[in-house]
Amino acid sequence: MAEARNSTLDREEVARFAKLADEWWDANGPFKPLHRINPTRLTYIRDQLCLRFGRDQRAGSSLAGLTVLDIGCGGGLVAEPLARLGAQVTGIDPAEENIAAANSHAKGARLDITYRAATAEAVAEEGAVFDAVLLVEVVEHVPDVPQFLKSVTRLVKPRGVMIVSTINRTLKSYALVIIGAELILRWLPAGTHNWARFVTPDELRRALRDAGLIPTDVTGMVYNPLADSWRLARDSDVNYFATAVRD
Repeated sequence: MAEARNSTLDREEVARFAKLADEWWDANGPFKPLHRINPTRLTYIRDQLCLRFGRDQRAGSSLAGLTVLDIGCGGGLVAEPLARLGAQVTGIDPAEENIAAANSHAKGARLDITYRAATAEAVAEEGAVFDAVLLVEVVEHVPDVPQFLKSVTRLVKPRGVMIVSTINRTLKSYALVIIGAELILRWLPAGTHNWARFVTPDELRRALRDAGLIPTDVTGMVYNPLADSWRLARDSDVNYFATAVRD
């Protein structure tokens, strides 16, 4: 695994997800919550990319030709749908086990995705740049978010975009994510998240600006227990997305 000298990697976090590598594509396994929110995540990502690059979001190949880097790609839950929309996707993850799972599934789906076991900082040191850089459920697992964003902004092309999805640090998120989802409902393995590492929208905007990006959007994602479904909303008290551009 390639690793930059100034990596902001948390090895304990990497090891925790590596142990679950064989279960990424089990829709009823430990990653069931990610499978459930994936359509909403992908809607936001697709629409933001189409808005930024002047594409028709209704087109089946709306992202054709765009280069996308999925940092912390895991088993490829986000990378594969984006590839189906025509994007040239590179997925990186520090856990070789996750990359093996992602490669195996993409091969079975006959999708051309470049997967690498590497840190974002290592790829940035190579001088690679992309139209879009995705941090999907990543920054809440990073010990130093401002430093991490400064390191990975180099991966965004001028006039390119960075999209982040993460969890707000509020009492509501503690109750719903830590107590509810992990300890009571067991939707996630206990210890998956550290509430102290959750990032507020204001903190994220400030870190993005300090990294040389211009925040353009913050949108929440909320769960409707009656319909058992997720949707985009103004409420960013728990889950939310943020988009920033490099101009």
